[in-house]
Amino acid sequence: MTATDPARFDAATFLRDYWQKQPLLIRNPWREWTNPLEPDELAGLACDPEVESRLVTHSQGEWQLEHGPLSESRFGQLDATPWTLLVQAVDHHVPQVAALIEPFRFIPSWRIDDVMVSYAADGGGVGPHFDQYDVFLVQGLGRRRWRLGATCDHRAPLLPHPDLRLLAQFETVAEWVLEPGDILYVPPGVAHDGVAVGDDCMTYSVGFRAPSRADLIAGWSDSLLGGIEEDDRYTDPDLMPQDNPGEITAAALDRLQAMMLERMADRTGFARWFGQHSTAPRNPQIDWRPEAAIDHADLRQALADGTALVRNPASRFSFIRQDGDALQLFVDGRCIPCSGEAAALAARLCASEHVTLEPGIALPLPALELLAALIDEGAVALDVED
Repeated sequence: MTATDPARFDAATFLRDYWQKQPLLIRNPWREWTNPLEPDELAGLACDPEVESRLVTHSQGEWQLEHGPLSESRFGQLDATPWTLLVQAVDHHVPQVAALIEPFRFIPSWRIDDVMVSYAADGGGVGPHFDQYDVFLVQGLGRRRWRLGATCDHRAPLLPHPDLRLLAQFETVAEWVLEPGDILYVPPGVAHDGVAVGDDCMTYSVGFRAPSRADLIAGWSDSLLGGIEEDDRYTDPDLMPQDNPGEITAAALDRLQAMMLERMADRTGFARWFGQHSTAPRNPQIDWRPEAAIDHADLRQALADGTALVRNPASRFSFIRQDGDALQLFVDGRCIPCSGEAAALAARLCASEHVTLEPGIALPLPALELLAALIDEGAVALDVED
């Protein structure tokens, strides 16, 4: 279940011919497919106030949306009306679901968002819509009929609804029924509509982030404002008399724009900001820290014994290389400068969710301190069950 068969799915070919170009149906490419989550477990997550969930029902042409947390009794109140339960970021709470991301690691980690899981009764769905990001739709249990339509953008007419962005017009250009283990890749903007064929239909949506230009400008600008002093102002000591005092001259505009762009064009500062921004935790209210800090001697002994390291599925790891052997490690919105052995360890932690160090290795103090800090923050743990 955690790996695809290279003979049935080739990442390089996919990136060349399909990624952000056209949809692709991939018939069960897994070496062994097993549904990683039971429907009752998903319903339990939907009742948790720390988990984002939604319930969509469709009756007599009317779409209704309820936001979680849902009560346990709510599921018993659902009748024959088609309905769909959607639970966001299930990979943060269920390691078996987080494992679904691993086969898609040929796409940079900072682009990966989360795994949303949906459960639908017969006829359930969320209506024709389009997303502004790439998604792999993995059929986990039961069957779902997917219809694909045209490529849409912000000009596509939508149905009037306060919460759901549903297309007012949808014309099918392709249609498939997915069985357990099948995958449908849908690029950004491609209209699609999935409807459960029978009960117990579960779909895992591996979604990818695509920052908008507006979000990047707003976020980077906001981060700059805190470091700009009040007396950093426009100056024009070479001002000359001008024919019309009402004119904003080209020279003034050039100076004003340069004043702004000088800060905006700080690539080093932007890189640090983006690393922190792109790894910020989805739900910062959840505290993943262990009850007690780890003892350095205990950590050394565990590593010497061959105990593996495992990343918290809810934590986001990325890094940016610096000069020499240094790098900036970004974990859950925090920037950690690293060099030498600590940098090498940081790169290994970013490359894989499960790391086993060489037997008998003695980490130098900076690398040990880095690892201890990540464990104390709840971003990494010792895999005592390995």
